[in-house]
Amino acid sequence: MSIHQPGSQTGRPTFRLPSSRFGRHAALSALALGLALALPTLAEARPGRGGPGWGGPGWNGPGWNGPGVNGPGWGGGMLRGGGPDRSRNGPPEDKVTVSTFVTDEEPAAAALRTGTISVTGAPTGSGVDSGELAVYAAAVVDQLTQVGYRTDVPDSTSGQVTELHISHETLQPEEVRKPVSGAMAVGVSNLGTSTALALNIDLSKPRSALISTTLEARIRDKASGKVLWEGRADIATRAGDDRWSSGAIANRLAAALFDRFPTGNGPPT
Repeated sequence: MSIHQPGSQTGRPTFRLPSSRFGRHAALSALALGLALALPTLAEARPGRGGPGWGGPGWNGPGWNGPGVNGPGWGGGMLRGGGPDRSRNGPPEDKVTVSTFVTDEEPAAAALRTGTISVTGAPTGSGVDSGELAVYAAAVVDQLTQVGYRTDVPDSTSGQVTELHISHETLQPEEVRKPVSGAMAVGVSNLGTSTALALNIDLSKPRSALISTTLEARIRDKASGKVLWEGRADIATRAGDDRWSSGAIANRLAAALFDRFPTGNGPPT
């Protein structure tokens, strides 16, 4: 390929392909390959929060906005909103979102923070195996002790009971990357063959899956079965992150859930 500089008869720069067929074919092949590699790669679409959300099925019914295990709960008629109800549309990583509700019945509400209490899985299931439930139960027991409850009593003699449900959801799957990719162009003519090769090397580490973990808790009066308080906290973390073991997530969610208990009128954490 040659360049005709100013000062010629035309007075402007011009570009010329090599005079031979083989040279022209090789130059055009290399140019086409370069243009193809320069095009931006479309980002692969990632699914967002799939499945039922705030208004979807809960433990035993429509969830937050419908009947709970025993009548109107999770935002139904019996409970009033207490904590900030922040949006669940793509929460930032490592941040906790919390919503809480407390009973409208003043005598029942006055029983919160006092007396004895036990912790167990929800009647419809805790959502996790017994080992993981034990980790979250320990974190919740620690918080209940800090707010004023006695937890050092047999479950059968406690005045109140805390029912737990834990769930996990994949917000973004693990990224899939090819560390080495490339393209090759081959041209053939009656004068010979031309070949052009380009490689793209990406040594960056793909991001692991983004997982949402939700802790739901419901406190009941054991004698009457009435729901006194309900809360829900969730956090999005990367799978395999050394900072976020099961215990670390449980402690963070439990601490946020019972912050300023029972009203929960605290800032976002």
